[in-house]
Amino acid sequence: MTVAEVPAPLPADDEVLVQVAAAGVNRADLLQRQGFYPPPPGASEILGLEVSGQADGQPVCALLSGGGYAEQVAVPRGQVMPAPPGVELVNAAGIPEVACTVYSNLAMVAGLRPSEWLLIHGGGSGIGTFAIQWARAIGAHVAVTAGSPEKLARCAELGAEVLINYREQDFVEALPQPVDVILDVMGAKYLDANVRALARRGRLVVIGLQGGVTADLNLGLLLGKSASVTATALRSRPAPEKAAICAEVVANVWPLYASGAIRPVIDRVLPLAQVGLAHETLADSSHVGKVLLEV
Repeated sequence: MTVAEVPAPLPADDEVLVQVAAAGVNRADLLQRQGFYPPPPGASEILGLEVSGQADGQPVCALLSGGGYAEQVAVPRGQVMPAPPGVELVNAAGIPEVACTVYSNLAMVAGLRPSEWLLIHGGGSGIGTFAIQWARAIGAHVAVTAGSPEKLARCAELGAEVLINYREQDFVEALPQPVDVILDVMGAKYLDANVRALARRGRLVVIGLQGGVTADLNLGLLLGKSASVTATALRSRPAPEKAAICAEVVANVWPLYASGAIRPVIDRVLPLAQVGLAHETLADSSHVGKVLLEV
């Protein structure tokens, strides 16, 4: 990957031009770089699904379909949000993708409620570190899986109550009880175990396929629990759906940043020219929280 000069984006009538301060790095970017996750039709070929910066003289952050690794990006107006209160502008670049993904899936799809148990796979990731804090803020209980004692310790600091090292433990056996909701980034590899871990009327939400795309599903076990499996992708949703999610996040999540109930977890901020190192960091899973590129 190289940094190069390209023509400035020209915003359409329903778009806002954002002067980028920083961009968040996501696993989807790694897949796109490798040719496995092309942008939706009409989206920028430039990598980057979230940014922070200035628009119309105001500090903002934004959810993108692409184009974030740049000095400027044109964004549909409904996907531009005010920067969360109390968050430094650069750090705000690590919030749109995780906040919109987690809130849309755990609140709007799974309907996680206070006192319910949530299992998060990959608790040390950007998604995981946000999900732990949001779930605890609404009064839910949280169990996490992660691959090292250091990552599990960070998850505990954020509020996770059950800590499972997936390299050493069977997470189904390690759980103190069946769980009501599972937020899963693994897909096929964990499908059977996830269904076994669900409580009656449990909800499994699959948001990633790091463990493959095809697996057998025990429908008898799922039916016996009256449980459900849902799979969602944020990037490919229509603009009106993304706008609705962004509005819900501003209304319901931003106050949690203002109160300090949620804070951004930033592993490192690298200059845009070190984008290769940023991708390597995500690829080897050595990070906790978000990796950002400062423009």
